[in-house]
Amino acid sequence: VQLVESGGGLVQAGGSLRLSCAASGRTFSDLVVAWFRQAPGREREFVAVITWNGDKTYYADSVQGRFTISRDNNKNMAYLQMNSLEPDDTAVYYCAATGVFALVKYRESSEYNYWGQGTQVTVSS
Repeated sequence: VQLVESGGGLVQAGGSLRLSCAASGRTFSDLVVAWFRQAPGREREFVAVITWNGDKTYYADSVQGRFTISRDNNKNMAYLQMNSLEPDDTAVYYCAATGVFALVKYRESSEYNYWGQGTQVTVSS
């Protein structure tokens, strides 16, 4: 499975960005898709996850109410709409995927088999 992120960039605090994740190499609807991020000097952290048909989504507390994860299985695409961005949201954002979803482990990066190369998001104050 290949995952390619796009949509990162530089934005002022309070602004919005929409990240995209294009998938290929496997039936997209077989995959649970998540977004993680990693800021300089910090560990990679969970942001959001969406189940196979999009009926369930889960978010990190730090982004709940500001970010929205979605997917379009017909287009093999997943998205992360980020609103009300804050300087602390600055990080490299990664799209990740797995065929297996464990409700108790979805925040753990080790549960995901496939990763994109990342896209930089920088929020200026």
